[in-house]
Order: sequence, then C-alpha cells, then structure tokens
Amino acid sequence: MAPTRKVAKAPGSSKASKKTTNPLFESRPKSFGIGQSVRPTSDLTRFVKWPEYVRLQRQKVILNQRLKTPPAIAQFANVLDKNTATQLFRLLNKYKGESKQEKKARLEAKAADLAAGKKDLDESKKPYFVKSGLNHVVSLVENKKASLVIIADDVDPIELVVFLPALCKKMGIPYVIVKSKARLGAVVGRKTSSCLAFGEVRKEDEAELAKLVSAIKANYTEKYESANRHWGGGIRGRKSIAKLQKRAKALGKDIASVDKSL
Repeated sequence: MAPTRKVAKAPGSSKASKKTTNPLFESRPKSFGIGQSVRPTSDLTRFVKWPEYVRLQRQKVILNQRLKTPPAIAQFANVLDKNTATQLFRLLNKYKGESKQEKKARLEAKAADLAAGKKDLDESKKPYFVKSGLNHVVSLVENKKASLVIIADDVDPIELVVFLPALCKKMGIPYVIVKSKARLGAVVGRKTSSCLAFGEVRKEDEAELAKLVSAIKANYTEKYESANRHWGGGIRGRKSIAKLQKRAKALGKDIASVDKSL
C-alpha cells in the first residue's frame, strides 16, 4: 500500500497561542550569589565557630576514644548503672552535711548540757555525715574507717584519684565509680567533689548500705583484677575505617588482619 501523502496546512491558518502575561507583575528569578537573594534556611551547624571551651571538650572526647589508655585510667569508664546510682544518691542525701546554723545550735545545746553538769550525753543525737575531701577520704581508707568510697569519673586531672581504686582494693574497702563530680559536690554543698566516703551510718540504714555494698562489690571489687588487664581507647574514626576497608579489599583480606599488621 502506497504511503499516504500529507497535505500541508494553509499558511496563516493556525497560530501558536501566546501566553498572556500581566505587565504589572514582573518576573524576577532569584540569584543566590553573594549580596543577592537570601538563601533558604538550612542547618549551618558545621560552619559555626564554637567557643574555645566547647571545642576543647569535644576534642578531649575524641582523643579519649582514639588514644589507648592504660587499665588504671580505662576503669573510670565503667560507671555505676542508673538504678543502683539512684539508690546510692538517695542514701547519700540522708547524710548531707549540716548548715552553719544547725551546727551552731547543736554545739550551743551541747555546751549548755555540759555547763549543767550532764556527763552522759545522748549518743543517739550524734550527727552522721558523709565524708568529703580527697585527703580526708584517703586517711579514712588507710585507717580502715570507711565503709564505702564513691569516686567521680570525670576528675580533672585524673591523677588525683587514679590510685584510689587500688588503695581501696588493698585495704579491703568497697569502692564505686559514679558519673559527675558535680553530682557528688551537690551532696556536700560544693560545686564539685572528687570523692566521698561513708563512715558510720544510723542503725536504720545499715541494711540498705549492706545491700548496696554487696551489689557494688560484685561489679567493682571482685572484678578489679580482670579490669586491670583491659586497656581502653583505640577506637578508630569513620575515615580511618574507610581507609582500612579499601586497603583490605585491595589485599583480599579482612579488616581485622590488616588492622593488626599496622
């Protein structure tokens, strides 16, 4: 069958319809160059110039992850779990130090009793407080007068308390590492505190303290030898891991074997 022949359209018979535009509204396409239109909002966190203290604390976290740390320092990353810590601080708050006014009133009452000739003072009114201050706590541990030592994990410099777990282990005193020196400081009315210690407690709290000590011993005192063999840190970043993966793929090995050879 012969192809059909198309007839050309008559000239001027059909015109492309023009889009009518309103002359009152001029088209102004946006240009996002310097000094031009305002850019749409986006997350600029990467471009923020952070204060020096923020940069330092972030760099410190990264360095602690990257560098290998000896076991004596690495053990401070093993902090007490949240539930046990809540019970511990509930007990600590019962033994907060007295205020100046309370201490003055207690001493005045004691002096009045002594002046009145009372020799057998009531020992049940004896104040029981949690002990604070590094030198005081160390002295209590050396004399075996502490029943539990609480150490903060973020003491700076860490050398101040790095010997304390070993000393507690040697003297047979249970110890525990908790988060935040500021939280310990709040117990004794200071901004921060590196360590606290329980001495004597009231009879009604002896069972609660014994229960805490048994739970803490299982995680710290009894695991001291195993914790003293594990180094910390040595965690690689994403870029370093990507390089290792590329190198391992080229050598046809797994990442672990390539990492050990470096």
